[in-house]
Amino acid sequence: MLERRYSEMTEDELRNEMAQLTEKARKAEQMGMVNEYAVYERKIQMAKAYMMDPGQFSKGEIYEIEGDPGTYFKIKYMNGVFAWGSRVNAEGKVIEESDEGEEALPISLLGKKKS
Repeated sequence: MLERRYSEMTEDELRNEMAQLTEKARKAEQMGMVNEYAVYERKIQMAKAYMMDPGQFSKGEIYEIEGDPGTYFKIKYMNGVFAWGSRVNAEGKVIEESDEGEEALPISLLGKKKS
């Protein structure tokens, strides 16, 4: 069977996919397969991103990064369900920049907007 892109799936199909991936991740974790577990976790985040509204995120704003306390992400621009920009500290200073100068995060990894 040919795998469908998350962008082509309905919300119900995405929920079903996330449930299957969560079960696979749980089994991989129980078996100590750390790399496989990480792959499933990333896939879950991607499926979750396609269930979110990219319009909730704004260029120039700073958001918490889920699962990385004290690290924030400043959005330079949006492209679909990806926010492109840089990791910043609480003061908004860039703390981690890739060789290309910016990175993309699925919007499902972005938390509350920094006030």
